[in-house]
Amino acid sequence: MNRRVAPPDPALALDTATLERFYRDLCRIRRFDERVIELFNTGVVKGTAHSCVGQEAIAVGACAALGEQDYIVSHHRGHGHCIAKGADMTRMMAELMGRATGYCGGLGGSMHIAALDKGILGANGIVGAGIGLGSGAALSAQMRRSGQVALAFFGDGAANEGIFHEAFNMAALWKLPMVYFCENNQYGLSTPMAASTSIDRLSKRAAGYGMPGETIDGNDVVAVYESVAKAVARARAGEGPSFIEAMTWRWGDHSMRANLPKYRAEAEEAEWRARDAILRAARRLEERQVLPARIVGLLDEANSEVEAAIEDAKAAPEPTMEALLPAVSAPHALVPSEPGASAPDAREISYVEAIREAIDQEMARDASVFVIGEDVGAIGGIFACTRGLIDKHGPERLRDAPISENAISTFAVGAAATGMRPIVEIQIFDFVTLMMDSIVNQAAKFRYMLGGVPKMPIVFRGPQGGGIRLAAQHSQSLEAWFCHVPGLVVMAPSTPYDAKGLLTAAIRDDNPVVFLEHKLLYVQSKGPVPAAPYAIQIGKADIKRAGCDVTVVATMAMVAPALAAARELAREGIEVEVIDPRTLRPLDTETILESVRKTHRLVVVHEGWTKWGFGSEVAAMVMEEAFDWLDAPVSRIGMRDVPMPYNDTLEKAVIPSQADIVAACRAVLYR
Repeated sequence: MNRRVAPPDPALALDTATLERFYRDLCRIRRFDERVIELFNTGVVKGTAHSCVGQEAIAVGACAALGEQDYIVSHHRGHGHCIAKGADMTRMMAELMGRATGYCGGLGGSMHIAALDKGILGANGIVGAGIGLGSGAALSAQMRRSGQVALAFFGDGAANEGIFHEAFNMAALWKLPMVYFCENNQYGLSTPMAASTSIDRLSKRAAGYGMPGETIDGNDVVAVYESVAKAVARARAGEGPSFIEAMTWRWGDHSMRANLPKYRAEAEEAEWRARDAILRAARRLEERQVLPARIVGLLDEANSEVEAAIEDAKAAPEPTMEALLPAVSAPHALVPSEPGASAPDAREISYVEAIREAIDQEMARDASVFVIGEDVGAIGGIFACTRGLIDKHGPERLRDAPISENAISTFAVGAAATGMRPIVEIQIFDFVTLMMDSIVNQAAKFRYMLGGVPKMPIVFRGPQGGGIRLAAQHSQSLEAWFCHVPGLVVMAPSTPYDAKGLLTAAIRDDNPVVFLEHKLLYVQSKGPVPAAPYAIQIGKADIKRAGCDVTVVATMAMVAPALAAARELAREGIEVEVIDPRTLRPLDTETILESVRKTHRLVVVHEGWTKWGFGSEVAAMVMEEAFDWLDAPVSRIGMRDVPMPYNDTLEKAVIPSQADIVAACRAVLYR
């Protein structure tokens, strides 16, 4: 008769000092979150926080298997991860209390604690976002040959987000040094996993992406350590990502603010409390003949550390309003005088060639610059903006990605946070809707949420606008969306000269840049461009034509018809000053105001919709800052309030024209 032999306890391979360290860290995390709950209930910690009580073994075991320079990305229930990876508890407590000495200067709070010097890239309030950000850090490590590994913690609910599947596919395809770690506490807020997921074990999904996957006991710190150590070794050896699902159970509600009806059975709670990781770790120490006094001493040591952190945090000052604006954006570098389009080495090249030359020169200058997108490598993009660059810089830096806009953009954000300067090509700019979380919630807020410390050097570029019969989902002008978001730089060049100089500045800048390239300019615009590298000052407008009777502020493809309208009106003796902002955010308001003070009239023209558009902001700014100088109301010209039609006659009719600009100028002159 065969007898089943229990597998040996993996703890036998660990020395007693390591088991003591595991126990102490479990107690530190438990006490930290228990005290946070008490502080929340007494109003010292405000807003909200998410407790990891019951899940401590995951943080301790996983982080013990990582090196100091390896990366972790956490989620909204992330206090334990930070503590286990080496974050300072005093600075964590200060952040939870909204104090200036916190990790994020009191600007991030519980869901955004980060310690970049420890490889902690931050927690995240967006479910599943860390999966992509962590993958981007792994991509960065792979490209820099640093030997680092990234680990992303996420909950079972995040496994049903699209980024889960997109990231797994791309990471497996590129064999990134990545560990995906699902803390399956079996409830997405209050919905049980059985009601939201079609399989009983999430680890089964790993096989679909060609990576190993396993389900482990998430309340056994040694089992977690052993599993993650194996996955880290595999990642560091260049064998690609792994997926670990750890079964666990949070003792508290979804968050400290939640006040939900009871949705979990008492028997279930009793079963999981009996599997408490701290009790199990203590029993292991007892089996090693560790004296009870020593075990109690480790607990007391953890409790004392937490209490000291609380007292220090309470004494810390609160941040002031002066901390806010500097945290939003890194300073823009001052650019030496531009060479000008008439520089001795200027040649006539197209808009596309100017874009390509800027990318090429910056990739040659800085090894951290790379391009990621769909079809950007082998064929050089559908509009040829990167054509031929793969021959110079190789497929690793001209990185063809699957059709996965969410993963492309979040990988790029993670890479930018860890030392790279990615350029994300958006094949058609309408597809940016699939990247909105990456751009608006991640890239734009990363520096701010982390207290104004990190840089976020990333460029999101691609073709927008109509005029070539691509209809409603391939022709939108969406600049107003991004101009509305603090933390973003928005550029909109109208000439090849501006395109090269602004893109160079964008790539060198330490802030996220949305770089808009109008499709019509790809095929219509040609002009003088210096061969040598140069940058144009961010936030500096260009007066394309001087005049004294009417100011026209025009953007992108509207600059050419504005200049044509000015020439037409000049034949009537009307001199129009045409200003191209070039950078829409930050906006060069002083150049516009100075012109209006001279002409006393303003027309704003852009291809985006008139209502709620970029022109509305310019009009409001001038009305507030130069109302007494105006002799007529500001006129706004934009696209008709409809999606782009396919029919070519109708398309031309809804986009502002030279005739529309001429009529608007006459109206503000002769009303």
